[in-house]
Amino acid sequence: MTTPDPTHRPSTSDTGATIVGSGAGEGPGPNVMEADTLKGNKLFTSDRVDIGKISEIMLDVRSGRIAYAVLSSGGFLGIGGKLYAIPWSALTLDTDEKCFRLNVTADHIKNAPAFDKDHWPSMADEQWGSSLHQFYNRQPYWLGPRDVVPNRPLEH
Repeated sequence: MTTPDPTHRPSTSDTGATIVGSGAGEGPGPNVMEADTLKGNKLFTSDRVDIGKISEIMLDVRSGRIAYAVLSSGGFLGIGGKLYAIPWSALTLDTDEKCFRLNVTADHIKNAPAFDKDHWPSMADEQWGSSLHQFYNRQPYWLGPRDVVPNRPLEH
């Protein structure tokens, strides 16, 4: 029987967000963080344009992975703005600036698939998800390697 090594953490992942900055202070983060602390963080493009804020973090419940961040852009007091699903792996968390970065230009985002708060896409639809990941030049998260052991009890 092989026991998982609790001290082993992969340095990078094809399915996770990248982290840059000076690192962690007291308490949790940046490797493991409460999702609510990330909501409201600004998102900047590679050409340093502020394109909005993270409004939701979407979890794939069956796999236990973060699937998407939802970007809220435009509008006034939550009215008339657009929402964009962005693959979690396309994001970089900048711990120094307390924001997210996306390695595409603001012009690229103008062509991104968008939706409004009353008409969300079916995020579990693999065809929808595959085209979204392709737009951001990312491998779909459900095709990436698994860093966990299948759900079974540890033997003692």
